[in-house]
Amino acid sequence: MIIKEVSAQRILDSRKEPTIHITVETKKGKFQASAPSGKSRGRFEASPYKKNLQDDIDFLNNIDKKNLSKLKIEKFQDLKEVEGLVSKKIGANSLFALESAILKALAKENEKELWEFLSIDKKPKFPMPIGNAIGGGLHSLGLKAERKPDFQEFLFIPQTKKFEEAVSLNRKAYEMAGEMLKARTRNDEGAWQTSLNNEEVLRLMDRIKARFGNLHMGIDIAASTFFDKKNEIYNYKNKAASLSKKQQINFISLLERVYNLFYIEDPLEEQDFDGFAELIEKTNGKSGKNLIVGDDLTVTNLTRLKKAFQKKSINAIIVKPNQQGSLLKVKEICDFCKKRDIKIIFSHRSGETFDSVIADLALAWKADFIKTGIFGKEREAKLKRLVDIENHK
Repeated sequence: MIIKEVSAQRILDSRKEPTIHITVETKKGKFQASAPSGKSRGRFEASPYKKNLQDDIDFLNNIDKKNLSKLKIEKFQDLKEVEGLVSKKIGANSLFALESAILKALAKENEKELWEFLSIDKKPKFPMPIGNAIGGGLHSLGLKAERKPDFQEFLFIPQTKKFEEAVSLNRKAYEMAGEMLKARTRNDEGAWQTSLNNEEVLRLMDRIKARFGNLHMGIDIAASTFFDKKNEIYNYKNKAASLSKKQQINFISLLERVYNLFYIEDPLEEQDFDGFAELIEKTNGKSGKNLIVGDDLTVTNLTRLKKAFQKKSINAIIVKPNQQGSLLKVKEICDFCKKRDIKIIFSHRSGETFDSVIADLALAWKADFIKTGIFGKEREAKLKRLVDIENHK
């Protein structure tokens, strides 16, 4: 496959903030992709743009066509040629969108769906959807810190065999949560906003779980967002408390036992590999009965993942492709996890677009879960993509 032209432009994401949209033209037509953007960004994740969004756009719009025509891209691994051409010239958001558009073109060239072209197994294994039902932390808009949950996300994870059934179950649980909260507003990920504290939200979710039965509960604590590095304490605002590292570990392990939490993401600050490992020992994480998940800790970075594995800090990882940029490296991370039984969760960002490429990647590379939210057209696009594949495969 030969690339005739690459063009880039600025579009607005679901938060009405600018992000990049890229078009790749081949003899088969024009193929487009866009990158999401995160609000709660780990300190160690790759920069979304080299200098800024406009510089990346300008670079991509001025790539010499002669250099493009020299690229011979026939298989996934040939993306290394693309990376050689744009290396150090663009940021992770731009590289992710560029490679996504190229892969869409390459799949068309091979007369396959994208997931099918990339698949490591002819029989697809559908990831279970993780749904953000109630929000807090940095994602809750217009609420003072002391009037919202300190934890960033309160999640439902269905236990069903079919993906479409799981999506429907999450939506029903989400709607019930809104009714019980008498909620009027949603945050930037489509989750309900509330002035309840963490435990009050968990008690409400536990009632919903009891109503449906086949639901797991989870939390994204995003502990780095309320960690006081200078004093090494976790400052809770809604239910005022200042916890040491040991107290934080004990508190989270207590919540895990009381509410039978299946999923716990970023329970400690983003450099505390040892603290994560201690929490695994104090919960069912050691047996694999629940998930201790790295996001800000690992930021879709193989070096940090290897450190987390070596220290036994996590048994599951968030994969956000635009944190890394290179899909070759994202695949390498997935391969590493599969060989070591680390559960893979492909994830959206708070500022999303209608591009559904992460759904194809999650399916092709055998992710265990996909975290896309529940409400909002940009998020529903990913869920719809997987439902369509399930119904037509």
